[in-house]
Amino acid sequence: MTGYTTGDTAVALAEVAGDGVLLSADPILLALNSRAGGVIGAPIAVPQLAMIARLARRLGIAVSRSVVIADDDVDLDLWVRAQPEGDTVGLAVSGWRELQPWRPAAPNPGAGVDFLSSGADWRWETDAALRLTFVSPDAGPRMGVDPLALLGKPLTSLVMLDSGDDGALPILDAVARRQPLDAQPARLRGSGRAIMLSAVVRRDAERAFAGFIGSGQLIDDPADVPSPAAKPRPAGADQLSPTFTAGLDRALRTPLARIVANADSIHAQTDGLVQPDYADYAADIANAGRHLLALVDDLVDLQAVERPDFALLLETIDMADIARRAAGLLAVRAGNANVTITRPAAEARVVAHGDFRRVLQILVNLIGNAVRYSQSGGAVMVTAHAGSDQVTVVVADTGKGVAPADHARIFEKFERVDASEPGGNGLGLYIARRLARAMGGDLTIDSAIGEGARFVLSLPTQATRGQDQYQA
Repeated sequence: MTGYTTGDTAVALAEVAGDGVLLSADPILLALNSRAGGVIGAPIAVPQLAMIARLARRLGIAVSRSVVIADDDVDLDLWVRAQPEGDTVGLAVSGWRELQPWRPAAPNPGAGVDFLSSGADWRWETDAALRLTFVSPDAGPRMGVDPLALLGKPLTSLVMLDSGDDGALPILDAVARRQPLDAQPARLRGSGRAIMLSAVVRRDAERAFAGFIGSGQLIDDPADVPSPAAKPRPAGADQLSPTFTAGLDRALRTPLARIVANADSIHAQTDGLVQPDYADYAADIANAGRHLLALVDDLVDLQAVERPDFALLLETIDMADIARRAAGLLAVRAGNANVTITRPAAEARVVAHGDFRRVLQILVNLIGNAVRYSQSGGAVMVTAHAGSDQVTVVVADTGKGVAPADHARIFEKFERVDASEPGGNGLGLYIARRLARAMGGDLTIDSAIGEGARFVLSLPTQATRGQDQYQA
């Protein structure tokens, strides 16, 4: 292979036809395409360049991307600009920086396990969003799964994550701190067999977190496996500190909000007309940004409810009024989905003892879920009922329902009825139940497949002993 000069700023040009055929290219680009098996007059053979040219052609606008291309024994970090020019697309490629090929990270001496050389039962890899990008072929006969069918799905579609003795999830700490994952207990979906997960961090060309490369070891007797909490851990690693969570909130919320606002403006075409495909692309960006903002909110709440000193501001509240407010906040979303929300009557008053803001948070989550999982033309009914010592708010929908076998699971961390469906991140119901119990109440479900779902939030009518702090 011809060597490249690191940091070379020369720009190499190429012309690509509308059908992806390479028409002409400067020598350095021509050589790169040739090593990938391509020639002039045939479709461009470098997938990343072909993709950017195709995207620019489809959107009808200039597209610029940073890409990493494998070229023989090195990786090239390139900056590519594609500009539609009539029936062709012009490519301008600069940068030409060589990257060292990725190699497995050195074993973490503190992990106690070098899974890359151990007799693991299976191996797995994820991207930064913890979606599976690789599952070793030997996982099929050993674990009764189809590895190919799992690709692109969340890690939790394969395993159910368990907490350690301290109630924390090691994987949550590993993701937040961008550190290797050491001994995450889990259970295989379907069989329920115990398994221990370990992983090292994968990083991209900019050294940013790009996912995990890990292994899974089946456990015959879970009692014989040391708990993660029993292993020595670095000072301050027991849980996410409030300072860390606050920093995460500040670091992510402002740029994400800006991304969502700008993407919404492009989608609404407030600054001028754009290609329809590009407007739809902007809508996808805005929705992804909102999902990440929701995840930030949930992580902040998760850190709060799991602190030993977590406390609520408990007072006399009107559950019917809060239910009406929550339904009103979701009226636009329901209207867009063609779902009707029925709320308590304006004159209804149902008094309970709880935290106004947290009850509103719970009901917004429940009603939002009900709207999301209801089909067009469906209905969500929100009712409030007063009892002698307990008040309940019921959120019922006409969706597809939840199987009784999944009733307990959906209240666990990072669990959803169907992880392949678009939606939340599996923390909302876990946090909602923790909050309800912190106020001396509970959150339960009554549902069956094809019969919709009824979530029941119950709170006491007056203060109960020990209610000023969360009781697990």
